[in-house]
Amino acid sequence: MIPPVDQLLQQEEVRHLLAVHGRAAVLRLLRRILDGARARARAGDRQGLESDLAGLAERLSAGLSRASAPSIVPVINATGVVIHTNLGRAPLSPRASRLVAEVAASYTNLELDLEAGERGEREIHVEPRLRELLSCEAALAVNNNAAAVLLAVNTLAEGREVLVSRGELVEIGGAFRIPDVLRKGGARLREVGTTNRTRLADYRGAIGPDTALVLKVHPSNFRIVGFTESVALEDLAGLAHEAGVPLVEDLGSGLLSPARFLPDEPSVTASLRSGADLVTFSADKILGGPQAGLAVGRRKLVDAMRRNALYRALRVDKMTLAGLQAVLTDHEADRARVEVPVVRMLALGADEVLDRARTLARRLQHDAPLLRVEVTAGLSAVGGGAAPGFEVPTALVALTHPTAGADRLGSLLRSGSPPVVARVADGRLVLDLRTVLPGQEDELRDAIVRAATMDSR
Repeated sequence: MIPPVDQLLQQEEVRHLLAVHGRAAVLRLLRRILDGARARARAGDRQGLESDLAGLAERLSAGLSRASAPSIVPVINATGVVIHTNLGRAPLSPRASRLVAEVAASYTNLELDLEAGERGEREIHVEPRLRELLSCEAALAVNNNAAAVLLAVNTLAEGREVLVSRGELVEIGGAFRIPDVLRKGGARLREVGTTNRTRLADYRGAIGPDTALVLKVHPSNFRIVGFTESVALEDLAGLAHEAGVPLVEDLGSGLLSPARFLPDEPSVTASLRSGADLVTFSADKILGGPQAGLAVGRRKLVDAMRRNALYRALRVDKMTLAGLQAVLTDHEADRARVEVPVVRMLALGADEVLDRARTLARRLQHDAPLLRVEVTAGLSAVGGGAAPGFEVPTALVALTHPTAGADRLGSLLRSGSPPVVARVADGRLVLDLRTVLPGQEDELRDAIVRAATMDSR
């Protein structure tokens, strides 16, 4: 016989769960379990029914713990993909993380001028630093780069034409396409040139009275090679300005200034110097900040975007501004290669990764003798739709288990605490310590040892 709900709620173990998780959550799961027990009873499964009722408190406790656990958790990135979109792109520096936590847990001067005691502007927390870093007139922040492009198009070209090279009609992560962004922004797309070759004459022939702006899109997640041609930004800026229309560049990756560790990636400062009137880019890629989209350039254009009603829907919150402020301060003080994790990882030499890989390998050979551990040469990726085709020499720790295949071993690592994400290559599980944060080596070793010693049948 299945006891009534009220009777079960009086059990000591269940009363404890009520105090911890609340009546609504306990009742919801309890009724689900009892529905299953009644189905067993109707099917004549007496043994299953007795098992359900005997372990009721334990099942309730386990189910409630799973339901209340956060679904988003920190993971160890051992893939070697520095800006890993599926893993949240750029990790914040400890200093930025502390500032975000402090701001999140308190009231702030988000829109208060403390000196004057009057209402202030939230842009003051990041715009001055962006102007100083990039020598631009104005800047604003919205929630991602797609939002920055959308806001620019809607502000500057609603109901009119936007010229874009056919070779730059890119699709970014999550199946978002530039033509779709333009359409949602209320503009009409005017394609220029061909997929592989676009000349200045193509733009000149397309510009007309209905042209609102010229949009140049950096193909940050692919490369077209071979019989190709594109227009230099300086030449395109000259043509746009001659026609009296702004040139907007969607740069995407967020490299502020030229860097030796990414020699072929265009930078925001270079684009502005070449004549772009407005440049949009991501804050959580090579910049190394929180998710945000930044638009920088001529004040007239930025101010118009800020007056757009869409800006209020797309602007960032106090936590994002705090993270941005911290990372921009590190770039401004020329300490990004030390303090900003993404920049540090990309600038890390292969020899430094090799030292860390050899240390981990020695520890695993001692602590997990079941594993075959090898250190091999490999390549890290920038990731995040930045610098496609550019790979960084690195060192890999390759693991082979006598009974568990690489996929099984990878699954065991992902299901651990903390989860470890690695990759499979040539039938082995490989780990790239370039993307393992300082201080995570012990956790990584412990996770591998646990996975290697679990039942891997």
